[in-house]
Amino acid sequence: MSDSNEREHLDAKDEHNREQRIEGIKRWVECIESEPPETWGPQQNAVVNDQLDAAQGIQTSASHQQHVKDVAAEILEVSDTSDADSK
Repeated sequence: MSDSNEREHLDAKDEHNREQRIEGIKRWVECIESEPPETWGPQQNAVVNDQLDAAQGIQTSASHQQHVKDVAAEILEVSDTSDADSK
């Protein structure tokens, strides 16, 4: 396979992966719009916790781990505020 063909193959693979991620996001949005937070909240927490565990498993820097925790906390804060506003 020439470099040009390989690049085209990788670009096509990247586009396919991107489309799959977007479809997954759309399915998740449908889920959180149609289900109460008590249903999807624990699932989301499990994903975030697994990501944190995986990050610790590959020995990321302490500053990166803190950044991930800070982002997760911000997401929870926005979610909690949104939940309170909708009541």
